[in-house]
Amino acid sequence: MAEQGQALPSSTWPIKPPDCGLTVFPSALSFVEEIVAHASNVSSLVLGKGSGRLLATGGDDCRVNLWSINKPNCIMSLTGHTSPVESVRLNTPEELIVAGSQSGSIRVWDLEAAKILRTLVGHKANICSLDFHPYGEFVASGSQDTNIKLWDIRRKGCVFRYRGHSQAVRCLRFSPDGKWLASAADDHTVKLWDLTAGKMMSEFPGHTGPVNVVEFHPNEYLLASGSSDRTIRFWDLEKFQVVSCIEGEPGPVRSILFNPDGCCLYSGCQDSLRVYGWEPERCFDVVLVNWGKVADLAICNNQLIGVAFAQSNVSSYVVDLTRVTRTGTVAQDPVQDSRLLTQQPPLPTAPLRRIYERPSTTCSKPQRVKQNSESERRSPSSEDDRDERESRAEIQNAEDYNEIFQPKNSISRTPPRRSEPFPAPPEDDVATAKEAAKPSPAMDTQFPVPNVVTSTPAPKAEPAIIPATRNEPIGLKASDFLPAVKIPQQTELVDEDAMSQIRKGHDTMCVVLTSRHKNLDTTSVDSAVAINDLSVVVDLLNIVNQKASLWKLDLCTTVLPQIEKLLQSKYESYVQTGCTSLKLILQRFLPLITDILAAPPSVGVDISREERLHKCRLCYKQLKSISGLVRSKSGLSGRHGSAFRELHLLMASLD
Repeated sequence: MAEQGQALPSSTWPIKPPDCGLTVFPSALSFVEEIVAHASNVSSLVLGKGSGRLLATGGDDCRVNLWSINKPNCIMSLTGHTSPVESVRLNTPEELIVAGSQSGSIRVWDLEAAKILRTLVGHKANICSLDFHPYGEFVASGSQDTNIKLWDIRRKGCVFRYRGHSQAVRCLRFSPDGKWLASAADDHTVKLWDLTAGKMMSEFPGHTGPVNVVEFHPNEYLLASGSSDRTIRFWDLEKFQVVSCIEGEPGPVRSILFNPDGCCLYSGCQDSLRVYGWEPERCFDVVLVNWGKVADLAICNNQLIGVAFAQSNVSSYVVDLTRVTRTGTVAQDPVQDSRLLTQQPPLPTAPLRRIYERPSTTCSKPQRVKQNSESERRSPSSEDDRDERESRAEIQNAEDYNEIFQPKNSISRTPPRRSEPFPAPPEDDVATAKEAAKPSPAMDTQFPVPNVVTSTPAPKAEPAIIPATRNEPIGLKASDFLPAVKIPQQTELVDEDAMSQIRKGHDTMCVVLTSRHKNLDTTSVDSAVAINDLSVVVDLLNIVNQKASLWKLDLCTTVLPQIEKLLQSKYESYVQTGCTSLKLILQRFLPLITDILAAPPSVGVDISREERLHKCRLCYKQLKSISGLVRSKSGLSGRHGSAFRELHLLMASLD
């Protein structure tokens, strides 16, 4: 470990900074450590915002290294990039890390599994900024090519590209509710993007230099931006206008952070930490910190952690926030005023603006190999295999790695409480209904809910999703074909009896499967739909989805009403197949449909064009009908919620 930094001499405090006129106590600061993070220069770093103790660094050696703030040894080293790592970002649970390189490639690693998860390619220049969506399985990236891209890391694809900046995009931040994306760029502007509509909501001019950082207020509709023009501006996101502007920063503003309760804003300035309010604009406190150009800030346990880098070294600092003034009251000498030792955050007051409405869910970690959908069970591609070979997660310190990452996979000793059980399917008999009323393991939640009395009928407003299993045919239950035999107590079921019971239902099962196979052989799609059996439609769509070239406009007009039924099904596999088919239709035909409908009428008689126009109008009407259903389900949690949110984005042009 590098040599510890020197403490400020006692004769220097209390200190009065010239610009704020407030008393500052250097005893609030402690230097933690300095480490040699890479063999070459450090090019980027980030602190985990969940714990404030996990540090990730990217270097010119094309590696991403992970550290614990209070330990000198590297925990893990991630390889795979072939050019210097320009940007890194951890997700909130600190399970995933994304890194962007100078070549424009992006790689996502699973820290718990210690392996590469995704490689995303599409930018044509340096990756300057990254951010994880707070609730969905998405990553936003900003590049020197002026483009912003939204990626689905589960499906390894770019969902949207946002254009509007004229120079490099230096910072990206999702809003706390996940509906907006703020971007800051070298063109002196801040832009706010609506993810649902897929377009820019507002542009905030005013800075006279490159904008380096933006941060959303944790609760209110307020945005802060810091620039190289040495100002911090606060923007009202309801009225889309500036609230206040703090000028006179000692240098370019590169790192800002709101207090978790939103009472103040911290600014990591050149060799100091400043605490600001914005209505009116004022400086609450200043703490002198010899950290040079601080690169990132995080708050944990009433402590602010700051990290800075110079060449290959990274330094860590901790500021005790109980000794820092965060309100309008000026602090006094801590020896004479014992209240500072037990200073509490200010009491919450009525907000001046709207409050973010956060979904009552958490983002589930995307799975790389497991696929529940029948249509997605396929062998890994050669590109994925190449990622596995070229990218490695080298665990440098197994003890620290197990201490930080592995406990997240452990099973809790106290079983989680169950949420409301599934309502029984209407066609099931009484015995099956009782079985369905039992709590399902698939419905575990992270939030405690009251115990549900099974005698109370479950609401039918939202159809339940029944998980699919690999060993049961879709829409069939093996238990329905087995006779219910009561076995006396203390009597074991021998193999002969078990086989006898299975054979009794075998013929019936074969008849059902033969009938379904015959229906599947029907050559006409119209006939398959006319059978009025969703299981046949699912089998048909699973085949068509394997080869996108089979999709035609005629097929869309026929199956779209069936897809709407699948999206409302109680079977998980039906919903997944419907989502996959609808996504293919939107990607292949929605631009064509909108272009044909927007084209001016032709001169003369063109029968083929009239037929195509009629089909496009029919598809458009059906898609509009489905869009309301997709919008209502986009707030669901888990894998289906992510699929519906992606569909909602793709259908934004219908509004």
